[in-house]
Amino acid sequence: MNARSPQLHSRSPFPALTSWFAGLPAVDAMRPFFDGHPIRMEVDEKDDEFVVRAEMPGVDPDEDVSVTVREGMLTIRAERTEQRETNGRSEFEYGSFSRTIALPTGAREDDITAAYDKGILTITVPVAESSEPAGKKVPISSGR
Repeated sequence: MNARSPQLHSRSPFPALTSWFAGLPAVDAMRPFFDGHPIRMEVDEKDDEFVVRAEMPGVDPDEDVSVTVREGMLTIRAERTEQRETNGRSEFEYGSFSRTIALPTGAREDDITAAYDKGILTITVPVAESSEPAGKKVPISSGR
């Protein structure tokens, strides 16, 4: 090596910093379960029932999913966590999902059923024929 050429070092000037990134999961693996991937939902409204289907693979319906109804609104909430150990490091993945849907007029809230099978949550809401009109016209007063 002559005096004019700089001396090249084969090691990083920040060895501790580069070791921090070694073994970290790929960016795709760091995405939350639900937050990065919206839940696919389907709503089927018939004369006598209202059916909601949501794809939720890999969740425990007893521990991770909640279905509630209040004041004509159906709410589905799901949360799941997963812990893995790789190369002596623990990794946690988690995500949550919440969706609220307005129930149709005549929905019989006390008779709602929910079932989970092969990653699909199906909620069935019986709908009674309503004798009430769909809405009420509100008169508009004028300042003239």
